[in-house]
Amino acid sequence: MRIQAFALDRWEITMPFLPTTAEEIKDIGQVDFVLITGDAYVDHPSFGASIIARLLESHGYTVAILPQPDWKTTDDFTKFGEPKLAFLVTGGNIDSMVNHYSVSLHKRKTDAYSPGGQLGKRPNRATIVYCNKIREVYKDTPIIIGGLEASLRRLAHYDYWDNAVRRSILLDSAADILVYGMGENQIIEIAEALESGLSVQELIFISGTVFKTKDISYLDEPIILPAFKAVKEPTATSKKEYAKSFMLQYQNTDYLTAKTLVENYGNVFIVQNKPANPLTTQQLDRVYALPYTRDYHPMYKEAGGVPAIEEVKFSIISNRGCFGACNFCALSFHQGRLIQVRSHKSIINEATNFTHDPAFKGYIHDVGGPTANFRIPSCKRWEKEQPAPCKRQCLTPTPCKNLRYDHEDYLKLLKSVREIPKIKKVFVRSGIRYDYVLADPKGDKFLQELCAHHISGRLKVAPEHVSDKVLATMGKPGFDGYKTFAKKFEETNRKLKKDQYLVPYLMSSHPGCGLNEAIELAEYLQSSGQKPEQVQDFYPTPGTLSTCMYYTGLDPRTMEKVFVPKSQREKTTQRALIQYRLPINYNIVKAALLKAGRKDLIGHDPKALIRPRAHGRKNPLPNHPIAKTKTDKAKKERSNQRAVQKIRKRK
Repeated sequence: MRIQAFALDRWEITMPFLPTTAEEIKDIGQVDFVLITGDAYVDHPSFGASIIARLLESHGYTVAILPQPDWKTTDDFTKFGEPKLAFLVTGGNIDSMVNHYSVSLHKRKTDAYSPGGQLGKRPNRATIVYCNKIREVYKDTPIIIGGLEASLRRLAHYDYWDNAVRRSILLDSAADILVYGMGENQIIEIAEALESGLSVQELIFISGTVFKTKDISYLDEPIILPAFKAVKEPTATSKKEYAKSFMLQYQNTDYLTAKTLVENYGNVFIVQNKPANPLTTQQLDRVYALPYTRDYHPMYKEAGGVPAIEEVKFSIISNRGCFGACNFCALSFHQGRLIQVRSHKSIINEATNFTHDPAFKGYIHDVGGPTANFRIPSCKRWEKEQPAPCKRQCLTPTPCKNLRYDHEDYLKLLKSVREIPKIKKVFVRSGIRYDYVLADPKGDKFLQELCAHHISGRLKVAPEHVSDKVLATMGKPGFDGYKTFAKKFEETNRKLKKDQYLVPYLMSSHPGCGLNEAIELAEYLQSSGQKPEQVQDFYPTPGTLSTCMYYTGLDPRTMEKVFVPKSQREKTTQRALIQYRLPINYNIVKAALLKAGRKDLIGHDPKALIRPRAHGRKNPLPNHPIAKTKTDKAKKERSNQRAVQKIRKRK
């Protein structure tokens, strides 16, 4: 059933939520699509499921939303009946396994994408479980899967939680088509094809999709990946094949140069079509102008709402894509390298509409994207399309000589937004690439504007490490660049008479980081006086080059061996060295220093990390803030006890 299509340049009137109950579709009858998501229903453009649903609606299709269904029975999966065209399934904004487990495989305590932050509202491997439940009831109804969980598992992939190579999620889910990437172009093409009468098995021509087939004879010069049988075993030979396979996938993510990829599973082939064309500015503007309510569904009010909306409710997504290509990040594998941007008009309209919301206090939390200060294609090759983009990384190991630097457009945008009446402050919190700022001849101007108007006291940047050896395996710039930027940041704030600080993201246990490199990082923190409150352990999620290194012990770019800290002892040691000041880490740090032959870092020298432990003293660092706090509390408690005893004696 079709409904009248609509198009909006801006959202001004709050539109109703899409139907979530059978009662709400009784006047519609059979809907075109039932969209199942592992997240609570939040009608906001930061939630991929809402974008897809609203986009389909704008093209005249009817969509019912089934958020976080009970997967223990099939009841929820039949509440809307069989959709006319297809079921759409996504695990949610975050991979369900990452959502449930920390890198140490401990169960998390909360889920920001569930009502009230409650954990357990979705199953492990949500995409697979939801699809299998659908198949219990609807044997032949088309199932289309998408979202981050599916996109990064589109071909054979290493699974950290199983510690094994798993096959394409398309096979485990029994779905018909997998949409990878952001999916707007693909979902409309799929919808129109299904509506025209084509069967889902005939939809083998859509860019940005993956499908299964028994016949590949018609394909035009595809790249044949190593067969699943060749990569699945945990042997040295299989791991080499896996590394080769991953590199072929990694080299075929640019829509202009990518080829069709084929993976053999014996009785069936998985075929990945080339990536979909990126959205134009006009198309992206339309996506963000759709009539989102920009809030969680009222059914979650009693539970306290959905925590994930808080940070993004008054944030603006200004771009997509990233040519930074950090090896531990799957963005280029999912969104691609090409920067896609919204127009100034679109962003200003969205910001202006914030001011009409009674909950808006005048502060926009962010105007950015994967990398906030990327607003233009990295080089002219992307615009001309001939010659096609090269395979060189734009920023690493050093910035490419063909790289274009431009912060003028972003500065103009930020200035326009902060001048809107009733807007008090516009922050940039999504992160910037400081090496891109340094490479820009006008980068000082950008840094000055950033410090003057768009920082809330602290700017988060991601040097990740100090060892150039580790940074090379991370795909990050050398550490000298960070030191240069930090100096410029300090000087800029001094001139502006502002008390603002850099907060560096640091990562432990990344492939390539051994004990000596971990100690090198601790020495830097000691000499610079930094005291990290949190430490990020490397998390081997699907779709990243670093995860390939973690599993294979090989750098797939060179096929050279890479040291990988895998044991819990190694990971704990590296974390402890970053937080060497904490008394609880004393014994771990001491053992590590002794093992590395670095007794020089144990003593009273200003460069030492820890002091010798005095006999009988439990706290080796009595002047440490945490230790001092504990001592003060103990003194106060003893004082209180003495006071109580005196009162009792009087009585």
